[in-house]
Amino acid sequence: MIVARRNSLMGTGFLVALMVVTLLPLVSMFTSALFPSGTYPLGISWPAHPHWDNFVKAFQTAQMGTMLQSSIAIVAGVVPVSLLMATLAGFALGHLRVRGGQIAFLLFVLGLTLPYEGIIVPLYYEVRHMGLLGSRWAIILPLIGLFMPFGVYWMRAHFVNAPRELSEAARVDGATTWQLFWRVHVPLARPALTSLGILLSVWTWNQFLLSLVLVESPTNGTMAGSLAAFQGQYGTNIPLLSAGSLLILMPTIMLFIVFQRHFVTALLQGSLKG
Repeated sequence: MIVARRNSLMGTGFLVALMVVTLLPLVSMFTSALFPSGTYPLGISWPAHPHWDNFVKAFQTAQMGTMLQSSIAIVAGVVPVSLLMATLAGFALGHLRVRGGQIAFLLFVLGLTLPYEGIIVPLYYEVRHMGLLGSRWAIILPLIGLFMPFGVYWMRAHFVNAPRELSEAARVDGATTWQLFWRVHVPLARPALTSLGILLSVWTWNQFLLSLVLVESPTNGTMAGSLAAFQGQYGTNIPLLSAGSLLILMPTIMLFIVFQRHFVTALLQGSLKG
């Protein structure tokens, strides 16, 4: 009893310490954003007269309305296609067990080790050769390909544990492979699809390197990538820079808050299935 209570207290203390370390930079950015524009806040301190209008200035100065539309368009172009392709491939590799699937899965796993920095130079020349440099397609198409290894790995982990009895029963009722996929297994994969969609949306929204290298105009890239242009112009204005950074982070934070139950459900589902 005493050991269990001590372990519980240690676990609680560890979680509290981890939460403090995680939230401390956000708190520092928030308090810095409330200081007068052009000042240099030191540490975490609350200003005597908070300047809430810094958020409005940062939004207007960085043209975040236009960047917001661009980020939404990029996310809308990347996430649905990535989910569809990853689900189809994961179903084929995890449930249908197609011939050569082990080799294909190994190639996808190897793709997880591929860093963006290692392919950014050849990717730049390839995108330029296709005539897409500077457009949103220069981010959308590479991200779909770069997300495939993780997406296929994630969905295969779900389908490989799907009950085969359901498939056998559907086959007896005369279901085709497409009907088996769409009407039986896709509804069961909703938690995995939701959590994967959240991850891909956040990764696309926060994409910095591709947006910085492949898109010249900040209004055609992601909000995270466009922050580099804002930083270059207002890098010495710490309050405005902090306010702009928080505005960029807010959509992803709200996304996790709204869909956290689906995300946790998918993780627990995978752990219970082993």
